[in-house]
Amino acid sequence: MSSLSETTRATLKTVSTATLCTLMYKRGLRNQFIQGVAPLKSGQATMVGEAFTLRCIPAREDLNPLSVFEDPGHPQRRAVEECPAGAVMVIDSRKDARAASAGSILVARLMVRGAAGIVTDGGFRDSQEISEMPIPAFHQRPSAPTNLTLHQPIDVNVPIGCGDVAVFPGDAIVGDADGVVVIPSHLTDEIARDAAQMTLFEEFVIEQVRDRGRSIIGLYPPTHPQTKADFERWRQER
Repeated sequence: MSSLSETTRATLKTVSTATLCTLMYKRGLRNQFIQGVAPLKSGQATMVGEAFTLRCIPAREDLNPLSVFEDPGHPQRRAVEECPAGAVMVIDSRKDARAASAGSILVARLMVRGAAGIVTDGGFRDSQEISEMPIPAFHQRPSAPTNLTLHQPIDVNVPIGCGDVAVFPGDAIVGDADGVVVIPSHLTDEIARDAAQMTLFEEFVIEQVRDRGRSIIGLYPPTHPQTKADFERWRQER
């Protein structure tokens, strides 16, 4: 059962990964942004879900013939079939996109099972087809070879590293045009709450700068007392 409330999930869909990174930085968390991944498709809705993970190790040739996929218990197949609806599958592909982490068939299966998205620090094959699916997908770059040539899926839903970030099952995963951020599960609700407030203030700042020609000095950050008074008035008017 998901511990990510619908209120928090809905809030996270309205804030940016940049805002979330800033709020975690304020709490001493400097390394929560997955490095080297980008969305396959621009303009898609913000991805939000709890992490469901798959860990890979370097493939060993004698253990990874194509016939391993015939085993219904193969970790990659298990992960696709066990990933809960509303979760984001996060794959540790060792930051190596020379072989694909998954292709269009597995991503389609995740999609119809209700997954909120998929992230890998490697690459996807069939990337064009995946980009046309209504499921957010993030990777390093396209890659045609099967994962078996380099990656051996070994563990399902365990702590992993993805793009130099520690990802624990149940952490909140948020992805937008900038990339993907990981929010520790115990901080998710308070980060979402503070992000909503920070986003509202930044909307005020943008309006002041863009439409009124206001200087950022004393405005952003709001070090001048008048800024806070102006913001409160602006918020009440809205």
